[in-house]
Amino acid sequence: MSIDLAENIAAVRRRIAEAAERVNRSAEEITLVAVTKTIPVERINRAIELGIRHIGENRIQEAREKLPQVSPGVTRHFIGHLQRNKVKYAIKLFDMIQSVDSLTLAEDINARCHIMGKQIPVLIEVNTSGEFSKFGCRPEEALTLLKAMDRLPALKVKGFMTVAAFSDDIEVVRQCFKMLKNIYDEAQQLSLENSDISVLSMGMSHDFEVAIEQGANMVRIGTAIFGPRDH
Repeated sequence: MSIDLAENIAAVRRRIAEAAERVNRSAEEITLVAVTKTIPVERINRAIELGIRHIGENRIQEAREKLPQVSPGVTRHFIGHLQRNKVKYAIKLFDMIQSVDSLTLAEDINARCHIMGKQIPVLIEVNTSGEFSKFGCRPEEALTLLKAMDRLPALKVKGFMTVAAFSDDIEVVRQCFKMLKNIYDEAQQLSLENSDISVLSMGMSHDFEVAIEQGANMVRIGTAIFGPRDH
């Protein structure tokens, strides 16, 4: 199947702009992360040529093989579940880790960054759907985790990420996004030392417009850009 990357990217940007406009926001506020899981390097580099500036990978092993060949000038986000034994690779390969869901993992990242003499931006992943199949801390633990992570000097907590319920009921999906927006708003009122709460990463190909309507300023989109994945 032939995929017109230029048209797909343009269509996604139009949909972002229309969703933002519905709630009196500007499309300029919203960062588009193109999810490149299973996508070959040639197509990733073509997307970068077409203006994509942020890419997201889910698997460390795949990223280790692909990212050295990806064009420069793009911000690299790790958006999958991060195992503690892969932390050393993640902080070398990526510019942001979006999936920190426990203090233990945060401490491992902090320790490894300290050894390397670097600070890395991270997001706290929250399981807003309550589904056992999803990763993330419990919503009621998110602010406590944020305060604990704020004391780790090699981390820069930038905000929160979630994957909404996989449901055909748009209101079920909307409630997940509303929940995270409430946590985000509360976090912005806290007195924090190292953190800068400014990123709300929520919404994927099937639900990003709802996420934008609920306040997302970063969306993670794969299929709508690259087409159905070859598994």
